[in-house]
Amino acid sequence: MFEKSPKSYTDLLGKTNRIVEGTTIKGDIMSPADFRLDGHLIGNFQSKGKIVIGPAASVKGDIVCKNADIEGIFEGKIQVQEILNIKSKAHIKGEVICGKLSVEPGAEFSATCVMKPHVKNMVSNDQSPEEKIA
Repeated sequence: MFEKSPKSYTDLLGKTNRIVEGTTIKGDIMSPADFRLDGHLIGNFQSKGKIVIGPAASVKGDIVCKNADIEGIFEGKIQVQEILNIKSKAHIKGEVICGKLSVEPGAEFSATCVMKPHVKNMVSNDQSPEEKIA
């Protein structure tokens, strides 16, 4: 009568993906869950959750996500729907679009930055410049 469906293995352990230090990925990553990167990514990343780029990690490519914490090296374009936290040891180079921005003293931030509060949908490259402004 009151049968409970068994939880999946990922539900029991949490829904955070992890790439460990020493691992290099060349290609694009798409994930519906949170993600922690301590290795290296050469490619694009897209998530409906949060990405954490650890102190030994690096990303060369584009990121689209809900929230982000960056401690390592990032080079490319990052679009964060809500909050982007840049830690003191981070090195950011490229283009930043975010809802809110937090930069700790000591961080290297060499990027153009546009803050768009209450961003619901991230802009895509398929839209014309007029559609992006609207």
